[in-house]
Amino acid sequence: MMAGDSAGGDMPAGSSTRGGVVAVVVRPVASRTDRDRFIRLPWRIYANDPVWVPPLISEVRAALDPARHPFHEHAEVALFLAWRGDAVVGRIAAILNHAHIAFHEEKAGFFGLFESINDPIVAHELLRAAGKWLHERGMQIMRGPMNLSTNDELASPGVLIDGFDAPPVVLMAHTPAYYVSLLESEGFTKAKDLLAYWLDNAVQGRFASFAERVRERHDVRIRHLDMGRFEADVALVQRIYNAAWEKNWGFVPMTEAEIRHMAKSFRPIVVPEYVLLAFVGDVPVGFSLLLPDYNVALRHVNGRMFPFGVVRFLWHRRRIRTVRMLTLGLIPEYRNRGLDALLIHSQILTSLGKGVTGGECSWILEDNWEMRRGLERMGAKAYKTYRVYEKALPD
Repeated sequence: MMAGDSAGGDMPAGSSTRGGVVAVVVRPVASRTDRDRFIRLPWRIYANDPVWVPPLISEVRAALDPARHPFHEHAEVALFLAWRGDAVVGRIAAILNHAHIAFHEEKAGFFGLFESINDPIVAHELLRAAGKWLHERGMQIMRGPMNLSTNDELASPGVLIDGFDAPPVVLMAHTPAYYVSLLESEGFTKAKDLLAYWLDNAVQGRFASFAERVRERHDVRIRHLDMGRFEADVALVQRIYNAAWEKNWGFVPMTEAEIRHMAKSFRPIVVPEYVLLAFVGDVPVGFSLLLPDYNVALRHVNGRMFPFGVVRFLWHRRRIRTVRMLTLGLIPEYRNRGLDALLIHSQILTSLGKGVTGGECSWILEDNWEMRRGLERMGAKAYKTYRVYEKALPD
């Protein structure tokens, strides 16, 4: 039996039946208690999944609070719970991102934070509720899962297609295998696949001479984040990010509020040496960001840092020997010059000095051949695929 099947298998007290089957009802989240149920449902869905890493409850709660997260300044989010009698058996968020609509000039809405027991009726009712909410607001396409956007990720987009046996790294999603059939049985088709690559730090020696040639040929200077001028460096990163990703699928420019929020969130956990800025002369042309794979420690705190989770987190953090390359970007006119390989090589050298053995490079669009080929030349292997789905909404 798949993890979570039992979440709605027993008839709760007070349930009504029709023909011996308890009906599934989807209702909007309308109270603090409902919101807590929404946040805590994954603990039931993944109860028997040995590689799932519980999210921090406080982070999810803050992201869903319009008063605390800047995403809601340009987006509307509706939360729904699926009930079978008195038991919560699924959840979904319907997301209207006005910034995406304006930037891409398409009437596309999103669903996200999707969780369901292995029951097509539950999935059908959840997706129908989200689609109806989006359609009533003029959307023609529903796409997802998106959690919440490509700039404001509680977890990476998509559902897992392969690589189920490997635990997710920090800020990456992990979903049951049956989510694919739940979505495809509802008529959803692939919008885009996102890949995660694994790169072993042992490969670095083969690229040392190439990296040095790139550095000399293009007069590249690389430095790490300066915590003494943190705000100025964050502004540089925002400038590069919005230029580097402008043509990417799903991209929406980050607002000032979003970049400030991200910087505030990352400041306590970022390793300055893992944030690299690349300059050609005095021109900032690229950056890359590594994070230690904090999931190694977070899996032991069960979603709560306080009162005792902090101690567990600090204890297990000492064992982190892997990283995630969260992002790497170059402004368009400096691509195809080997600067991406130079940044990756520089990150490997830095992480080797901290005892890191390897890490995940994610997520990468399936058609980003420049990045994919560069990683594969360095010996990286694609080991996980995440799929974002879409479906036309009825006229």
